[in-house]
Amino acid sequence: MDREKLGSRLGFILISAGCAIGLGNVWRFPYITGEYGGAAFVLLYLIFLVAFGLPIMAMEFATGRASQKGIAGSFNALEPAGTKWHRYKWFAFAGNILLMAFYTMVAGWMFAYMFKFISGDFVGTNTDLSAQTFGNLLSDPGQLILWMGIVVLLGIVACFLGLRKGVERITKVMMIGLLVLIVILVGRCLSLPNAADGLAFYLAPDFSKLFASAETFFDAAYAALGQSFFTLSIGIGSMAIFGSYIGKEKGLFNESVTIGALDTVVALLAGLIIFPACASFGVDPASGAGLAFITLPQVFEGMALGQLWGTLFFLFMGFAAMSTVIAVFENIFAFGMDQWGWSRKKSALILGAVLFVVAIPAILGNNVWSWSDFPLGAIAGFGSIDGIEDFIVSNNLLPIGSLIFVLFRTTKKGWGWNNFLEEVNTGSGLKFPKWLYGWMKFGVPIVIGVIFVMGWIPTIQGIIGLF
Repeated sequence: MDREKLGSRLGFILISAGCAIGLGNVWRFPYITGEYGGAAFVLLYLIFLVAFGLPIMAMEFATGRASQKGIAGSFNALEPAGTKWHRYKWFAFAGNILLMAFYTMVAGWMFAYMFKFISGDFVGTNTDLSAQTFGNLLSDPGQLILWMGIVVLLGIVACFLGLRKGVERITKVMMIGLLVLIVILVGRCLSLPNAADGLAFYLAPDFSKLFASAETFFDAAYAALGQSFFTLSIGIGSMAIFGSYIGKEKGLFNESVTIGALDTVVALLAGLIIFPACASFGVDPASGAGLAFITLPQVFEGMALGQLWGTLFFLFMGFAAMSTVIAVFENIFAFGMDQWGWSRKKSALILGAVLFVVAIPAILGNNVWSWSDFPLGAIAGFGSIDGIEDFIVSNNLLPIGSLIFVLFRTTKKGWGWNNFLEEVNTGSGLKFPKWLYGWMKFGVPIVIGVIFVMGWIPTIQGIIGLF
């Protein structure tokens, strides 16, 4: 059976960007930036994005396009005879499922909050009431399962309808809607009183905060590296599948830069919503993961037409979340089609059911399964079960998987540098620099290795503390 193809280059860019643009941009990036001091962290993140993220994204695309397969068959098709690179596909497959195990839950929060704003639940809210609302949501497994189930169902339906009629068409609409909403919200927040103070925090670097100590810098570097991988969804084959759906008219580094730029613009614009709003209403931008769910509802409530702005913000967040959910679901369902020969509909139904089931532990970890039953996880520094899942994916599978992709393309026992260059540079547009070979073969593995080890130290210290 012939490989399905996307209908247009725009579809490829928007779907790939949709996979990259998600909660990593509009929720994770702003609160991490707030925690690590603002603009100095943004610069560090951008350095990692250019030095690591974009080249590795191009490598994933090239693997998919050259093999005409997703992660299930790409290494099998390209590896030299007798090598075992293809075994990584099972880790990548597990990584995609584990990512969705907590991501679909958080995506459900966005839709829950959108309907809470529509129904007027936040009218007259304050810090205590806002925190109570979020706490009530997390403590109600039935409500969480309902919203997670809606997210999973929407993802299944989009992929069930087919690549062009479902995934491509729906993602196009959501991405255009997302871009329109973010421009409207940025304009509103930049017009708030004292917005300039938020812009100064966000855009004027203060390197003294970044280099306050060696520990602070490594923590920030670890967060920036993890964010650069998380935001582009690289390392677990999420991008390879879309490379298999396109032709050879455009060079893949050119497309990677375009998608990376769009992804970065959305992340930076999200900051232009949150930091001016925080400055205007005297809110600490380092409020952490609860920034969007505890802090921002008060901010929107303080604005004229706050109910409208809050609804639009969480609709925007929902679009961002669903664009990633649909893209990763497509990758997971394509695994079933490539690995086991299932039809698209069979794969969507079977693996969709699996995705619903594996998301339940993250939900129960916020209520029924308290950390009193799991002291190792609590002492090691994980806030909940979804915290462990996030740590496994973001801090382990994504960097390790990215390292495997790099080694596969830079070693003679892998696909090899020359084969990669031939594929990635086929087509018009910006070419992948040949002189990056030394950096990709030696520099990238060393830096990933050092930061990976440093990132594990706090967790190891917490575990040692048990004994």
